[in-house]
Amino acid sequence: MAQDDVTDVLTGVGPRLRSLRQARGTTLAQVAEATGISLSTLSRLESGQRKPTLELLLPLAREYRVQLDELVGAPATGDPRIHPKPFTRYGQTFVPLTHHLGGLHAYKQIVPPRQAPDGVRPELNVHEGYEWLYVLSGRLWLALGDHDLVLGAGEAAEFDTRTPHGFANAGDRPVEFLSLYGAQGERMHVRARPSEG
Repeated sequence: MAQDDVTDVLTGVGPRLRSLRQARGTTLAQVAEATGISLSTLSRLESGQRKPTLELLLPLAREYRVQLDELVGAPATGDPRIHPKPFTRYGQTFVPLTHHLGGLHAYKQIVPPRQAPDGVRPELNVHEGYEWLYVLSGRLWLALGDHDLVLGAGEAAEFDTRTPHGFANAGDRPVEFLSLYGAQGERMHVRARPSEG
């Protein structure tokens, strides 16, 4: 990479950092507390007054859960494949299908057969955003507010994540589903071809 290209890449780091932080609705003070980087250093990084170093970018990439090359805006290598790194949370396996800053995030989720006693509702959570999900295989128990729904393969649901919600496996084999999530409340726009009639 030529020196001019490196300078261009580094100049874009500040706006990307600001965009990431704002998309997550966090303050500089919150990021400073989470990363151990001083508030003034973070402010100078975002405004372009401080040159980004690996020592500063690594904790920020961890905090924002993005790859370092995405954070610095490194040019694409020409290989379109993504290499998702699955992680486990709430007893479920999440496979990230997107690696971009802000906007919609896509995951494939795998929920093992229930280990809790039958009839015990999934733990409900509430957070900002909007979610759309599509069941690939198995049976998904979606607890949404006061409603309990069981979705089978090929069924979809969408909801505001400020409504208390939780997921569990409603069958005796793993359930796999795709989840599209927008932290700022972006909704899906599903289009179908009009029927000819």
